[in-house]
Amino acid sequence: MTNETDEVILALQPAPARRAIGTAIVAALGGLLLWLAVVAPPASPLWLAFLLGLGALALWAAVRIWHATGNAVEMTETGLRDSDGTVIADFDEIAAIDRGIFAFKPSNGFLLKLAAPAPRTWRPGLWWRTGRRVGVGGLTPRGPARAMADAIQVRLAMRGAR
Repeated sequence: MTNETDEVILALQPAPARRAIGTAIVAALGGLLLWLAVVAPPASPLWLAFLLGLGALALWAAVRIWHATGNAVEMTETGLRDSDGTVIADFDEIAAIDRGIFAFKPSNGFLLKLAAPAPRTWRPGLWWRTGRRVGVGGLTPRGPARAMADAIQVRLAMRGAR
């Protein structure tokens, strides 16, 4: 288990402009869907409910993105954690890292494959974890994400050499 007093080696955090633009795009989608439902309601009540529900879902997602991207992914001696203290993955649990073009990974990020399944968690725009896979990235800048992925890959290679 990661100790919260571990020193942060690398941190990955979205830039304020990228955070604001990403959140604004999703919020605008929600607003447009709700506006469309009010200004030009479809004839079918089912379609109206669909538009209202999708618009509300997009606004909820925008709020989630804004709150999640206020944090950072921190790399410590023991593993990765969210800046709020949530353990993402300990290095002992990481089996491999995938940064390939065809990997199912977040934009500007990387994918970790864990040795054992972990509970599902989602921090939109920052990281997600489902089963044995952890995706890091999204609204994060490419350079720091690449540096963190390189550092993790070096640690995995050193662990494999022992």
